[in-house]
This record gives sequence, C-alpha cells and structure tokens, in this order.
Amino acid sequence: MLEKDQEAPFFRAINQNNQLVYLSDCHGKNVVLYFYPKDDTPGCTIEANDFTSLAQEFADLDTAVIGVSKDTCESHRAFIDKYNLNVQLLADTSGDLCNKYGVWQEVEKEGEKKMKVVRSTFIINKDGKVEEAMYNVNPEGHAQEVLEKVRRLAPKTESEEAAG
Repeated sequence: MLEKDQEAPFFRAINQNNQLVYLSDCHGKNVVLYFYPKDDTPGCTIEANDFTSLAQEFADLDTAVIGVSKDTCESHRAFIDKYNLNVQLLADTSGDLCNKYGVWQEVEKEGEKKMKVVRSTFIINKDGKVEEAMYNVNPEGHAQEVLEKVRRLAPKTESEEAAG
C-alpha cells in the first residue's frame, strides 16, 4: 500500500476513447486518481457524479481527476454517456495499475474470500509525490472531501498569508 511522500507509481493505460494516458501527461498538475470497483453500480455512480459536479473546482485548482476500474473502454464510454460524466476513466483490464497502487485486495464477505478493487483515492502533487493515499473510502461525500484536501495544496495568496 502506498503512503504519503512516496513517488507515485508510473502508469500508462487507455482511457474511454482508446487513447493512451500517462501519469507524465499531468506533469505540473495535481492528480486525483480514484479507483472504483465497477461502472454503473450504485456507489461508483455516486462517486463519478460527485467528481463530475466538482470538475470545474478541481480544474480551477490545476488538478486532473482520473477514475480507474478494470472495466473496458466500451463500458467506460457507456457509463460516461449514461450519466454525462466529466471525468476521464482509465481501463485497467489487466489489473496492472490496480496492483501498482495496492487496491487489488483480498476481501472477506459472509465468510467467503475473494479479490476485488477496493475503492481508493490518491492525491498526487505536481512533483509526482503521493500527498494522500486513502484506501477503503465511502463514496458518499468523498469527492468533496478530496476537493478540500486538494485546496490545502494550493499556494496561499498574499492576502491569505497576511491573514494568518
């Protein structure tokens, strides 16, 4: 599992439009990289809609928001179209990205163990370091919580510094 101040693991994956996306594409920006179990399921839809509703606020803070699941590009496109989402979604069908970020974990439910994507979010700063590694998050209110954490990364203006 990743921790604060670690170098964010490099990634290369295809998005909903079959375009390759690299972590280095976001150099000079903060990145919110959120992992979720499956397109068009209740918790994942809440989370994607909430990140979409805050997309402009993230953009104003020079922050890219990228979702990741093991779904295909086609599934991502359908999910985006159905809910008019404004987030980029990466198709990690091989599970490579999930493994690098430590979100592919064994979970136990009703006495049965199985592997699954544990809903997790990483805030990566402009220098490519992990600012926050949040595992096992609750989708409700999560995007707002992440936005508040990203706001703390923004440099303070002179008037904010003068205020204390």
